[in-house]
Amino acid sequence: MPRLDAVRIAPGGPLVDVTIAAGEIRSIEPAGTDSPETARMLLPALVDLHTHLRDPGHTEAEDLVSGTAAAAAGGYSDVFAMANTSPPTDRVARVADLLRRAPHQTARIHPVSAVTIDLEGRRLVDVPALAAAGVRIFSDDGRCVSDPVFVRAMLEASRDLGVVFAQHAQDPATVGAGVINARVASRAGAAPWPPAGEERIIDRDLAIAADTGGHLHICHVSTARSVELIRQAKRSGIPITCEVTPHHLVLDDEEALRAGAALKVNPPLRSACDTMALRDALIDGTIDIVATDHAPHPAATKARGWADSAFGLTGLETALAVVAEVLRSPESGEVDWERLIEVLSLVPARIGGIGDQAGRPVRVGEPANLCLVETGMRAPIRIDGHRSRSRNSPFHGWAARERVVRTVIGGRVVRPS
Repeated sequence: MPRLDAVRIAPGGPLVDVTIAAGEIRSIEPAGTDSPETARMLLPALVDLHTHLRDPGHTEAEDLVSGTAAAAAGGYSDVFAMANTSPPTDRVARVADLLRRAPHQTARIHPVSAVTIDLEGRRLVDVPALAAAGVRIFSDDGRCVSDPVFVRAMLEASRDLGVVFAQHAQDPATVGAGVINARVASRAGAAPWPPAGEERIIDRDLAIAADTGGHLHICHVSTARSVELIRQAKRSGIPITCEVTPHHLVLDDEEALRAGAALKVNPPLRSACDTMALRDALIDGTIDIVATDHAPHPAATKARGWADSAFGLTGLETALAVVAEVLRSPESGEVDWERLIEVLSLVPARIGGIGDQAGRPVRVGEPANLCLVETGMRAPIRIDGHRSRSRNSPFHGWAARERVVRTVIGGRVVRPS
């Protein structure tokens, strides 16, 4: 039987030994030692609602094997695979193919379906059939569902079927060929991606969600005004949830300007004021979860300048360290572990409809999906040791004070330290 010895389940709590058997937590007993070599926190395993696994179609960047290995290395037991593969996940047969291959991977995979056929915004997918096939989240992520007719239809289906519409908020008429935050675009010599391109879609879709009662989830929120629109919508009782990425919480457009297209991401990194608004909104609960938007690319596709480089950054293997830093008290230096567990595990599991198997508390009788974190260290992140097939991480050399040393999925230790 696997054991995790001399760990803490809560900050300041006693040291305990955790025994796992038959896929569940069998016992939690006082630790047999009072002097562990390192401080270690045992958390529920993480859940990512927004992962690009690139399989099928772009396996030079990532595939199911490397992507789920990266997930487990980052403490994730479950990832939701976005639909913008080639071909896209937009029909029952393609969902079935992903589900057929999923059990052979390291972490568990949950398919996200496209909203429109071929992600082209012209025809709605067969939402009832896809929901019956096991899809919980529908998204054209990478592209906005810009036609309000399809937004309404998707939110009505969401209401009737209990699924979630996850919108990539990017008004094509406003954004055009934009690639960098408008505030710094002229200095970069690149096309501007104005904040209004996000905010107008959110404002419009909130009104449709209020009218239909469907569950609207906003992907990768990036601006202070987007946060305020969502905050007011929640106060009004509109059924909305939203996410922020780790990189939008700690990086800004000045860093993008200095680094160049290596930090090209969609939506772009915004101003320092936007970044602070996102952090505050995560802490106060306006933003529900952190999702990685793990977007692997080969190095060559990130080295073509602002106009031609690929959008996206990897995130699965660095998310916990970054979020822990965001949720660290400047006074005490302590991480708000309760909030971290909420935004990286409990709430994403709930939104994704897998709360019966993931995002569960660490207690006897619960499924053994766990993430063991070493704390109180100070070591640079080294992406050359990452499990992802791609290396387009913005956090190489970043000083981390927490790291995942073990992940347990369904009682199996899949990432030994």
